[in-house]
This record gives sequence, C-alpha cells and structure tokens, in this order.
Amino acid sequence: MKSKMKIGLALSGGGVRGIAHLGVLKALTDAGIVPTKVSGTSAGAIVGAMFCQGYKPEEILKIIVETNYFKFLRPAVSLTGFLKMDSVGTLFKLYLKHDDFSELQIPLTVAATDIKKGKVRYYSEGELIRPIMASSCIPGMFDPIVIGNRYLVDGGVLNNLPVEPLDGTCDIVIGVNCNQLPEEANISNMKKLIERSVIMAMNYNVYSRKAKCDYFIEPPALGKYGVFDIKKAPELFSVGYDHTIKYIEENPSILELAVQPNKSIKA
Repeated sequence: MKSKMKIGLALSGGGVRGIAHLGVLKALTDAGIVPTKVSGTSAGAIVGAMFCQGYKPEEILKIIVETNYFKFLRPAVSLTGFLKMDSVGTLFKLYLKHDDFSELQIPLTVAATDIKKGKVRYYSEGELIRPIMASSCIPGMFDPIVIGNRYLVDGGVLNNLPVEPLDGTCDIVIGVNCNQLPEEANISNMKKLIERSVIMAMNYNVYSRKAKCDYFIEPPALGKYGVFDIKKAPELFSVGYDHTIKYIEENPSILELAVQPNKSIKA
C-alpha cells in the first residue's frame, strides 16, 4: 500500500554531527519513507538542500569526505567574526547551480536567526545559497550573512528543530536531532565546558518542539563528536543509519508512511 500522506522532515543543526542525518535519510528512504517537505537548521539546512536537490545520502557523504570545506573560508576583517563564509558560496554553487528554492525537487525551508531583531527567519523561496550559509553561520566564529537589511546567524540560536514550517502543511512530522549528549563525568577544559553548554542550550529549544513531532529520531551520544571532526564522517553516517534501522524496528507504525522509492529523484 502506498502512503498518500504529506510527510514533513525537520533536521536539526549540529556541525559535523549533521552527517548523521545522512544515515537517517538512507535508512528512511531504503524503507520507502520519502519526505514531501523538508525543513532544516544549520547542518540540517545543508543536508536538506542537497537531499532536496536530488542527491542520494551516500553521494552527499562522498562529496563531504572529498571536499576540503575549510579551504573556502577566509579571515574576516571584522569585530563580529574571525572568518567570512562568502567564499563557501562558491562551493555550494558547484552542487546547487540554480541557486533557487523553486528548482529543488522537494520543497525546503531553512531557519536563520536575525541577530538584530532577535527573531527566527524562515526562507523557502528566492535565492537558496545565502540563506543556507546564514543558517549555518556560527555566531562569533563567522561574520553574519547579510540578506537585504537583515544580519543573519545560525538558526540554531533560536530554533534548532524547525518544525513550524511543517506544522499545518504536513500530515506527519518526523524530527531528527543530531546532538544527543552523553553523560560527562569530567569536564577537563574550557573548550569542553563551552561546547557542552552550547549543545545543551540548543537541545533545550529542540526538546521544546519534540511534542510537535509524530516521530522523533535521535541517534545516541552524538554530542561526543567535535563540531569540526570531519574525519569521523563515515562513523557519523553509520551511527545515524544503524540507530534509524533500530528505531523503525521498534516503531513499526512508521512503515505505514512508506511509498515506493521515487526514482525520479536523481543527482
């Protein structure tokens, strides 16, 4: 039986930990569960854009592993960030050539934070690449992205699981959080203290939205991985995939959402 339900998928931010989203997507699509609308913050926005463009999860992983993302970053002559993200747009342009939300094969919404107004901004039409960059612009590390008269930083500051764009437009919402924290007996240095505190703050606004999800997938202990630990990409993919396979086994009702895989979605 093919599901005719509109399935929304909300993907959290989390730096390199967002690679676990690819494993989740691989497991879901292998089971025939294909979202009809996607929303994402930060890493979730990047993964969402690539997936909605038509790239398969394994293809996205290969691109990430083979691309030296950091060579596209430039020092910022600014008091609001150490690095500029503008050159990253060149990288995104290689894979999202049209730079237009309307050209994606699956509708996408990305969340960013308007740092001057203190509000979440959702982008789902018009230019695509700069909103993705804004959504993943870590405050303090990167200079804010300017779109119009708005100064934008990482969407995770205020909304790290953007279910709101899916609410009322989708029959079922699947939320995926890639920041679950393990218990930490010993915080050995300031870096760990700050990083753990930031993840806890981001998780707070994730869990406040958990009730809006019909299914909530949270691969275990991803918080132990560093934000930029790109060498662990295959491991992160496997963590997301293995956990989702187990989640499906423990929540078989999710298989009622299954459709035949959409063969029209190609890279």
